Amino acid sequence: MPAPVPSRFRIVPRDAAVRRRGTSLLFLVAWVASLGAVWWAASHTAAPRLAQADAARTQAERELEAVSAELTTLRQRESTLARSDQISRAANAEVQEGLAERDEEIAALRADIAFYERLVGSTSQRKGLSVHVAEFAPEAGGTWRYQIMLTQTMNRGAISQGQMRFIVEGVRAGKLATVQWDELHQQRSAPAQAYSFRYFQQLDGNVMLPPDFTPQRVKVSLHGEDAAVEQALDWKTATAAGGK
Repeated sequence: MPAPVPSRFRIVPRDAAVRRRGTSLLFLVAWVASLGAVWWAASHTAAPRLAQADAARTQAERELEAVSAELTTLRQRESTLARSDQISRAANAEVQEGLAERDEEIAALRADIAFYERLVGSTSQRKGLSVHVAEFAPEAGGTWRYQIMLTQTMNRGAISQGQMRFIVEGVRAGKLATVQWDELHQQRSAPAQAYSFRYFQQLDGNVMLPPDFTPQRVKVSLHGEDAAVEQALDWKTATAAGGK
């Protein structure tokens, strides 16, 4: 006889199937209940803490904004103070510079007053238009800086006006020579230097001497409406006074 074919179906007792369904349902209910318990626990524990965290974060943000605003204000105040201090320092330096200049002006005025007192004092001898002093000092580049002081005390109420020129006498190539006004200024028809004063006036400027020339004296000529003066001064004396 041929062997019997196995069946695809299996006979299960009804009570066993019911028990399996019940177990599965019980597991499902337990799982749902656990989810509910987890949700309840999260709602009653995590939610309050989350609310507290949000409140703390909001408070921290407010405090941060307040601190940032205060920091900005302090930085602006620091910048303003720094700028004010810079302005104060600059103003103080300017004042100090101005005071120094005024001190120099006062010293110069005092020297002028002392010179004026010696010039027109009651014991001083009255003189007409003359060269009080001539000073020459060498400069870089070969030029000479001159300062010539003119005075007059004969007529104390009059104004002396005119023009001043000078020449320099000396030796060139072993021979006596004279450097004229135009050559001293390296200019043809160089204009004379004008003067106008009541008691004294200082004239200054720059001239150029030839490189092969040895100066010995300077001769100053003054030409005015009512006076013509020519006065010679020793070059060594003039340069010694100019180099002091």
